[in-house]
Amino acid sequence: MLRFLKAVPKVTVTALIVLAIVNLLVGVVLRYFVGAITNWLDVDPVPFTWVEEVGELSLAWLTLIGAAIGIQSRSHFALSVFVHRLPEPAQLWIRRFNHALITGVGLLVAWYGFKLCLLNHTLRTPGLQISLAWLYASAVVGGILIAVYALAVMISPPTQHDSPLH
Repeated sequence: MLRFLKAVPKVTVTALIVLAIVNLLVGVVLRYFVGAITNWLDVDPVPFTWVEEVGELSLAWLTLIGAAIGIQSRSHFALSVFVHRLPEPAQLWIRRFNHALITGVGLLVAWYGFKLCLLNHTLRTPGLQISLAWLYASAVVGGILIAVYALAVMISPPTQHDSPLH
């Protein structure tokens, strides 16, 4: 069960990447090919305003869930200028402090995303007519995932990946 729950964000991000690519291709086809054909045939154009909305939604969800996955896999960029010269216990406490800050930022993002969801739940997107709360819900989900993953990294023992020479 734990392995399944750990895989859900990665599968979601993979699906969002595929959605974003397909959405971009559909947008190009509708804009340049179908648009030219409808102009040539002198018929009403095919509306494609929804393409931008789907792209915006998928990009927001992809970015925030992807950031959480980066924290979980410890693959975010880190610059060791001074810390690697300190003794191991000091390095461990600085690493824990950094992940405590990341946890706090994730909770802050989730809190303000939740407030934005409440504020904008009655507003609708012009093309798809879906609630804008779906856009801001990405901040809630991503912020919670960031906080949970940062907390898990903070309390877990350091790995070879955390070494300054890696």
